[in-house]
Amino acid sequence: MIDPNLLPLIRCPITKLPLQIADATLIQQCNEAIQRGHLIDRGERRVEQVVDALLISQDGAWLYPVRGSIPTLIPNWAIAAEKVTGHASP
Repeated sequence: MIDPNLLPLIRCPITKLPLQIADATLIQQCNEAIQRGHLIDRGERRVEQVVDALLISQDGAWLYPVRGSIPTLIPNWAIAAEKVTGHASP
């Protein structure tokens, strides 16, 4: 998992908002979409590897995969939350 001392220091590279750890339900939904081959990232590539965790931007718009305790904060690898949940963020 993410080092709790690191989390307050990182920001969403797209919105510049703080990030938080996504809940288990969202992680499960994301992994199910990946396994079905239905998930596309911001760079329009199919996401092929399941995630251990997700970081979500404070506004709920962007998800960042975490694999092996390493967050991937590359903007084009971000996943629009609405593509996982099926509805736009608030």
